[in-house]
Amino acid sequence: MANYRDRRLAQEIMREVTDILQKRIRDPRVQGITITDVTVTGDLQQAKIFYSLLSDKASDSDKAQEGLDKAKGLIRKELGSRLTTYKTPELFFEKDASVAYGSRIDQLINELNSEK
Repeated sequence: MANYRDRRLAQEIMREVTDILQKRIRDPRVQGITITDVTVTGDLQQAKIFYSLLSDKASDSDKAQEGLDKAKGLIRKELGSRLTTYKTPELFFEKDASVAYGSRIDQLINELNSEK
């Protein structure tokens, strides 16, 4: 029998972290961040949260990462009160590269079509 608990917890973390970022965190560095995916380890001890930004600037990306690292404690505390797990997973934030990758693919396809 397959164990789906890690995926259910990942979905719950994604929903709750999005809500926490919108309603509780007032840091301007984390405004405009979208949570794209969450992966949880099999033992439910660590969660990797992938996010994307509307801005393509490297400085905005660095500021957003700093803001998320600074707010990590508050987010984990809020998450602990909202989840029904025994232990709240340790959070790691990582910028999602798939959005930029998809944009680059679209750009290349458009360039190929314009050359014809």
